[in-house]
Amino acid sequence: MAIQTGTNAPAAGGGLEKTNTAALAMVTTLFFMWGFLTCLNDILVPHLKAIFDLNYAQVMLVQFAFFMSYFVFAFPSGKVIEWIGYKKSMVLGLLTMGLGALLFIPAANLPSFPAFLTALIVLAAGMTILQVSANPYVAVLGPPRTASSRLNLTQAFNSLGTTIAPHFGSMLILGGAVVLTSAEMLQMSPDQLHGYRLQQASSVKLPYLGLGLALILLAVVIAMFKLPTIPGVERDIRSESHSSIWKYRHLMLGALGIFVYVGAEVSIGSFLVSYLSQPNIGGLSTAAAGNYLSYYWGGAMIGRFVGSALLQKFRTGKMLGVAAAMAFLLVATTMLTSGHVAMWSVLAIGLFNSIMFPSIFTLGIDGLGPMTGEGSGVLVAAIVGGALIPELQGLIADRIGIHHAFFVPAICYLYILYYGIWGSQKKAAAGTIGAATT
Repeated sequence: MAIQTGTNAPAAGGGLEKTNTAALAMVTTLFFMWGFLTCLNDILVPHLKAIFDLNYAQVMLVQFAFFMSYFVFAFPSGKVIEWIGYKKSMVLGLLTMGLGALLFIPAANLPSFPAFLTALIVLAAGMTILQVSANPYVAVLGPPRTASSRLNLTQAFNSLGTTIAPHFGSMLILGGAVVLTSAEMLQMSPDQLHGYRLQQASSVKLPYLGLGLALILLAVVIAMFKLPTIPGVERDIRSESHSSIWKYRHLMLGALGIFVYVGAEVSIGSFLVSYLSQPNIGGLSTAAAGNYLSYYWGGAMIGRFVGSALLQKFRTGKMLGVAAAMAFLLVATTMLTSGHVAMWSVLAIGLFNSIMFPSIFTLGIDGLGPMTGEGSGVLVAAIVGGALIPELQGLIADRIGIHHAFFVPAICYLYILYYGIWGSQKKAAAGTIGAATT
């Protein structure tokens, strides 16, 4: 039996004349869940680094495996949406994520770093389906002129998940962690080392069991909920002719914008615990530094709520450019200082990261009409930046130190500044999804 919700007449060119608030509220829960799970990776990075005695480049394989999955699964996800529609795709994504979360239990029982990476890949595959379906669905679930504002609002709840996750992870995963040095591990017998790793890895089992069951339950709820279809956006796959998605310059430049944005955000988040633990920065314990992640992600949450209101009054491209400029200045500040100034300037970057993803996304899919799902696949594939850029920063950090390796995200923010002011202008598009957002 389906839970009934109201529907609205479609607006010209796709989208609805009035926002369907019931459907928007339901889909917002998905944003919360994938934000929560993504941010837990920032807790896993230092935890697995300690358990398996990894260097920065090796442990960044956590983010590499997770975000490379976006690139691998994004285009197939776009085809899945064409075959089964947005709603069924969301359900499929949740079930796949649930399976990935449950795979953390056998990975901890082994314990095996490659097994953890496998679980992350399955989790990310489900999240990719969810991202490709939910982001454009929110963008067209109301009037075109408020698409960016609407997506920023749902992304604010994504940030709520990322704000809560560090406390959750620090308490349940890092709270009882015993960190040994490489020398101490070398002195252990193979059985002692296996026992140490087994005991430390066991802390992930209960959190991911609960998350896996919650995801499966949410999939059931979404399956029962009657989400509206959007005429003009969910195109008929039997149609033989449609224009090439690759001709849209603002979409292609937007994909690069997503690539560098996610790369910068994930790089900073992944290195924060280690960075704040540095004697010349915060001198914090691993668990205490993990709690400070909430300031980084909490800033993003606050910024998205504020940004959702501001974007109803100001042009998205200009706001994106201002946010990128501020993020660049904060990265430069943390690189050129130390102590509390360096610590709080890097944490403050989250506030200006806030509107970047939803703003780039809505600017990128603007004007795609029935090709919105395919364009969304291109943008979500670009999330692979979260795999490559942190790995690059890890390699650089192993050579010049974690402090000065932050020049990598600084370069990323300069490109986002360019895209917001100039690159997002449409050169080849027919129709609009959000004329007011350019």
